[in-house]
Amino acid sequence: MIVDSAATVYLGLGSNLGDREANLRRGVELLAARIASILPSSVYETAPWGYTDQPAFLNMVCRGQTRLEPLALLAFCKEVEAKAGRTPTFRYGPRVLDIDILAYGDKALETPELTLPHPALEQRAFVLVPLAEIAPDWVHPLLGKSAAELLAAVEGREGVRVWGQAGKRARRQTGKKA
Repeated sequence: MIVDSAATVYLGLGSNLGDREANLRRGVELLAARIASILPSSVYETAPWGYTDQPAFLNMVCRGQTRLEPLALLAFCKEVEAKAGRTPTFRYGPRVLDIDILAYGDKALETPELTLPHPALEQRAFVLVPLAEIAPDWVHPLLGKSAAELLAAVEGREGVRVWGQAGKRARRQTGKKA
């Protein structure tokens, strides 16, 4: 279903199989079919979360605008995952592309299919680091804390590292060493 006005959405993307960076790029390209004005974060490498006996992940967050209502957006994200090559596996298992809806405007929603904001967002440094990069002032509608405040309180921030050439550029700009 389409809603009358566009909502700002935040999506978390992750990949730990194949060409992880290309998988993320492909995901963003496919998302652009139904999500406008996509602003991606940098790409970050992180250890797996939940099930740890698997390759490291590349993660990022994108902000965009959509007229899809939340459940239609979820269905679209699942279509994008499949087009990018994701096949069914087990919970927290390895995947070519994973897309989570982190937030949909300031909406709070709990259905069997979807909980908004994402129920574990405030516990996941691999989500909060890129979210705070592109939207430090975004406020969690249930917790009343900004992305920057959530990031400051989460454990594991040190395990989220900027990936590849983007990381080298960022370190040059900030004067930090790799």
